[in-house]
Amino acid sequence: MTDYAIGDIQGCYDRLKDVLAKVNFSPSRDRLWVAGDLINRGPSSLKTLRYIESLGDSAVVVLGNHDLHLLAVALGGHAPKRKDTLAEILNAPDRDKLVSWLRRQHLCVHDSERNFMMAHAGVPHIWSIQQALAYAREVEEVIRGEHAPEYFARMYGNKPEGWNENLAGMDRWRVITNYFTRMRFIASDGRLELTAKESADSAPEGFAPWFEFPRTDDLRVIFGHWAALEGKTGIDRFIGLDTGCVWGGTLTMMNLDTGEKIHCDC
Repeated sequence: MTDYAIGDIQGCYDRLKDVLAKVNFSPSRDRLWVAGDLINRGPSSLKTLRYIESLGDSAVVVLGNHDLHLLAVALGGHAPKRKDTLAEILNAPDRDKLVSWLRRQHLCVHDSERNFMMAHAGVPHIWSIQQALAYAREVEEVIRGEHAPEYFARMYGNKPEGWNENLAGMDRWRVITNYFTRMRFIASDGRLELTAKESADSAPEGFAPWFEFPRTDDLRVIFGHWAALEGKTGIDRFIGLDTGCVWGGTLTMMNLDTGEKIHCDC
């Protein structure tokens, strides 16, 4: 069995199949780790979602901000945005099955043998491995439970700006969600800057890319979300896999055993 991790697919189904064909991917033998943003903005969100769901245990999926946006439209009463490509999913006969499957996915996952964690936007330096997993599970339980409509109705927002263990309810759930699915720039004390979206060297004053802050462990982090990085962090253990397929860049997949990266032009 070979494990592969792939960056933001965003509904680019044909390119997904192309890059999988380059390694002769077989769900009976291999496993695909998907770093979030399976859907939206690309041309084939429904086909992509159906395919990843069909992989069953051969897919390990974390939720990205676009995946949560679909759930916010489906469950939280939000309207689709002008550039969304979600209508096919929302009108599909298997909509409820796909939405239910998406709700069961994680915000972060940890491979203890190889000591890497995968989260869509990354893992903040202020949290240990155990804390990150515990906080992710808190919000996952909300997403899967009876309070999901309330959560998705109030999910959007940039407040609170940073983590405080005493936070409760929606404020707590929202900031945990923002760390895992929206984070780019962060301050040393953990405050988030969520409006800047450009390259790593364009950090607002007092902030830096989240991966530039040292951790007290040797955790490797696999993430997507930040296409402007073009997959480059300058730090080997922080592995960015969003290389902007939906924007005309490439779709990037990495062999988790060898570190080899496989690309498909988009």
